[in-house]
Amino acid sequence: MINVHSYESMGTYDGPGIRLVVFLQGCPFRCLYCANPDTIEAKGGNPTTVQEIVDMAVSQKPFFGKRGGITFSGGEPTAQAKQLIPLFRQLKAHGIHICLDTNGGIWNEWVEELLSLTDLVLLDVKQFNPERHTALTGRSNEQTLKTAQWLCEHNRPMWLRYVLVPGYSDAEDDIRALGRHFTTYQNIERVEILPYHRLGVHKYEAMGWDYKLKDVKENTPEQLEKAEKLFNEYFSVVITN
Repeated sequence: MINVHSYESMGTYDGPGIRLVVFLQGCPFRCLYCANPDTIEAKGGNPTTVQEIVDMAVSQKPFFGKRGGITFSGGEPTAQAKQLIPLFRQLKAHGIHICLDTNGGIWNEWVEELLSLTDLVLLDVKQFNPERHTALTGRSNEQTLKTAQWLCEHNRPMWLRYVLVPGYSDAEDDIRALGRHFTTYQNIERVEILPYHRLGVHKYEAMGWDYKLKDVKENTPEQLEKAEKLFNEYFSVVITN
């Protein structure tokens, strides 16, 4: 069984084309800005069979066109890698394009196999600076960078995603360090800058959790433009999502 939090049909922000987005339950990171805090705890969610998700994807396949498909997000999908492997195999048998939206922080034999079955990895690098990454997420970025290296060495297509949080991940030095590290990765098809937003704040209130970034304002157009110019110095395709 796969522990599903929710679904989004006709998604257009999580991979190419029109996609069925499956949000899974459970995540080892504790990102201060998490927009889906109700997906963090492993408990909760809706136990779902592989066949139920396959049937849903196949029924929506006519809407995917040539570029669309299914995206697994969360939470952190690789927390359920072992359960997802048979699902990914069936989806590939049906010719459905698979995206995996991951923070890259989990590694084991099942994650490695899952990434081998994935058509496109959306790798969320929260911060390149290790200390500021830990402050932002509660976890080290060491495994995330190792996962990125594995994807490069195995020539697995990847989109690099970066949430621009004012005061936490928008420093020029940090962005340049990330750019210098990843600029030679031939498997990176594009970089997506994700603006910081406060859409999940009401969820924290409903859950009785304290939202730590209540004083952080959303990006100004000037901040986003500056970040995009910096990323453009290192990557050929940069999109502000």
